[in-house]
Amino acid sequence: MSWLIDISVLVRMLDAGSPQQTAAVEALSRLRTQDETLCVFPQNLIEFWAVATRPKDSNGLGFSIQEARLQLDQIKIHFILKADDETVLENWERLVEKHGVHGKAVHDARRGAAMRSHSITNVLTFNIADFRRYSDIIHAVVPEEIQ
Repeated sequence: MSWLIDISVLVRMLDAGSPQQTAAVEALSRLRTQDETLCVFPQNLIEFWAVATRPKDSNGLGFSIQEARLQLDQIKIHFILKADDETVLENWERLVEKHGVHGKAVHDARRGAAMRSHSITNVLTFNIADFRRYSDIIHAVVPEEIQ
């Protein structure tokens, strides 16, 4: 089975100061042990860069460009990068209209659209609420629930 690994998990696994780091790392390890396919989208990598290079006092990781590049390369090695295609936009348009999505929530809809395009139904996230409106097509799971 394939899983989208949300930006919230990617960031927490690298944030030594986060109380959620252990949960993120352990959940990823368990999913790997279960031979699950762990995926990211280009959007995840772009969002990761934004958080990684943002100062810590602005809710970022405070990485230098070089540190962010190194971690980005590691993410691309350890997770399967699923490419965007024209179906992502088509699915996104359907989702935002169906669910009346507006404002910042359009980014979550884009992840949902990419998941639909790649037939991924599970997402590992610390932000269950971001995916709640798409529960008919997405099963969102917090790392602490992975056994």
